[in-house]
Amino acid sequence: MEILIGVAAVIVLFIIIILIGYVKAPPDTAYMISGFRKPRILIGKAGIRIPFLERLDKLSLKMFSVDVKTTDYVPNAEYINVKVDATVKIRIGQSEEMMSLASKFFLNEGEDMIIRRVQDTLEGNMREIVGQMRLEEMVTDRKAFGERVQENAIPDLKKMGLEMISFNVQSFSDQNNVIEDLGIDNISQIKKGAAVAKAQADRDIAIAQAQAAKEANEAKVQSEMEIAEKQTSLAIRQAELKKQSDVKKADADAAYSIQEQEQRKAIEVASANADIARAERTAELKSKEVDVTKQTLDAQIRAKADAERYAAQQAAEAELFRRTKEAEAKMIERQHEAEGIRAVGEAEAEAIRLKALAEAEGIDKKAEAMKKYGEAAVIEMIMAALPEIAKNVAEPLSKVDKITMYGEGNSAKLLSDIVNGTAQVTEGISAGMGIDIKSLIMGALGGKIAADTNAPVVVVQPAKEASAAQDEEPENK
Repeated sequence: MEILIGVAAVIVLFIIIILIGYVKAPPDTAYMISGFRKPRILIGKAGIRIPFLERLDKLSLKMFSVDVKTTDYVPNAEYINVKVDATVKIRIGQSEEMMSLASKFFLNEGEDMIIRRVQDTLEGNMREIVGQMRLEEMVTDRKAFGERVQENAIPDLKKMGLEMISFNVQSFSDQNNVIEDLGIDNISQIKKGAAVAKAQADRDIAIAQAQAAKEANEAKVQSEMEIAEKQTSLAIRQAELKKQSDVKKADADAAYSIQEQEQRKAIEVASANADIARAERTAELKSKEVDVTKQTLDAQIRAKADAERYAAQQAAEAELFRRTKEAEAKMIERQHEAEGIRAVGEAEAEAIRLKALAEAEGIDKKAEAMKKYGEAAVIEMIMAALPEIAKNVAEPLSKVDKITMYGEGNSAKLLSDIVNGTAQVTEGISAGMGIDIKSLIMGALGGKIAADTNAPVVVVQPAKEASAAQDEEPENK
């Protein structure tokens, strides 16, 4: 019984130890068991830790990102002060040896503590490499710079049980803007190279275009020559075919014309035979129809004559009626015209009578006035007409373009001719009317002078006598 109780107690104790000491390590953490037994490392596996006799320590196997920067400017091989900013990826080595070394420095420590301890070592290695390289080498070949830093830092990290995964340079900077000047120089070189490359490319393109244009032109000329040759061959072939066609057409036209003439001849012969047969048949029919036609013709002539006679009678009666009506209409129209003419004549006669009466009354009144005023009225009428007479006598001279006079007194001669003309007109009036115009004027003037004793006596010499007293003048032009 006591033995059973002791065995049961052992079993229970074993179960408690297993439950309390059971551990399971994740893949990114190493569990290190040490103490009662030989040290063991669990990574992604389970194990038993004897409570109170063994301890459990943890070591992170994650990859750490360390930001490595030079705290101040570091002179390089050319004594140019340079700052470098880089990022380093590290982790604890996966071998037992590396983990044993790392456990001495980073056991049960967090990520931040590990990063702070590593930063100084990495910065020191980076400073060493900066001092060994030229600035242009570092800037233009960052990969080489990173590899040299890794080569310099890996032994130091290995001593701490760490391994470097990668080293990436973020940026370079300097105090005197040398990097920027290098960039400007490189930009100029690049632009120059690009310009040269572009010029060469343009030249190559121009050459290629010229060559292509030349080949295209040659191809075009060759094509046009082939087309011209083909067109010439086609034209020749067409001419030959047309010639053959024209010959065949001419043969066909001739054959058709001959055939047409033969057919026309046959048709004309057949038509003449038909006409002869038709004429013979018509003669036979007419000879048979003559008798019947003669009998019916007499009846038709007789009926036609009766109809024409009746139509003539009707036409004559209609014409007589029409002429009668036209005569009556013309008679009525002439009566109306006669009445109109008579009315117009009566009106015109009345107008003439009234006009004559008016003129007679005017003449009577004029005669009475002449009788009343006597010689004064006659003299007034003559004096009023004298200017118009002188105007009409001198009017022919106004139509002469130019008058040339020779000798003296020609203007007086011209004036005497105008006065003589006027005197001749007044003498003609006197002879036609039986009135002595000169005596009337002289008597009127004499009476007036006798009435006015203070008036001077004026002797009027006739124009004809005054002109006789003048010397004869040369002919006027």
